[in-house]
Amino acid sequence: MAVGLDFSDARLLRGHTNAVILLENAKVVVKIARRGSRIDDVARTVTFVRWLMDTGFPTVPLHPVDQPVVIDQHAITFWKYLPQPNQPVAAAQLAKPLHALHTLTTPPVALPVHDNLAAIRRSLTAITCLPGEALSFLTEYADQLKAELQAVEFDLPEGVIQGDPQHRNALHAGGSEAVLCDWDTVATGQPEWDLVTVEVHCRRFGHGEQHYAAFADAYGWDVTRWPGYQTLAAIRELRMITTNARKVHHAPSSLQEVVRRVDGLRRHDRLLQWNIL
Repeated sequence: MAVGLDFSDARLLRGHTNAVILLENAKVVVKIARRGSRIDDVARTVTFVRWLMDTGFPTVPLHPVDQPVVIDQHAITFWKYLPQPNQPVAAAQLAKPLHALHTLTTPPVALPVHDNLAAIRRSLTAITCLPGEALSFLTEYADQLKAELQAVEFDLPEGVIQGDPQHRNALHAGGSEAVLCDWDTVATGQPEWDLVTVEVHCRRFGHGEQHYAAFADAYGWDVTRWPGYQTLAAIRELRMITTNARKVHHAPSSLQEVVRRVDGLRRHDRLLQWNIL
């Protein structure tokens, strides 16, 4: 291959949105974007991460080759492999790198503006797995949340946000330290969106209140005590549901969980535990 890596021991780690492949002998992780993904977006991510590396920010490092490599309309990136213990990164370990991210100086690359509602709208127009009545419900709910968002007053300064910070988008880096990874959703926006995403993952995926409380203590600001919390949490959950519904044709086994989550929305069940997709 053009980057000179041995693929003879390639092993698939994840294949949901992107294909993530481990080359264990080379200690490299290869990330292959879906065909048709914008090459410019991937190139921007590479430029941004290189800048993070230069500043000493806690990120998974890029493998030192020219990238992205484009093969058959797939944008491919290469990352240093960090062997992981069995337990995932705890939410509290996300606090330090997230706070550092939210207080970064302006990066030398133009980032997109974070917009959950626009992403929800795009997903709604592409969903084919749900009946029309369910899509109408989700569309009306999105309209309601858009109106609520207009009244929200943010407390924290706008800056760089990860866009999808969660336990599976960070890796152990030795001792109690963690580094962020998966920068596809990096954007300019309100840090409250990142913080509510961590809370949603703690609540919906069974980590518990104390797990989230440890994160809030370590970060130094508790999004659940902020007046805009309920609206942002509802928008974030709707985005997660509609994104997974849009991807059902790639992962048909996820349909049952998507339907279950939509039913939970109808019942206003904020404590329904979700299964990871």
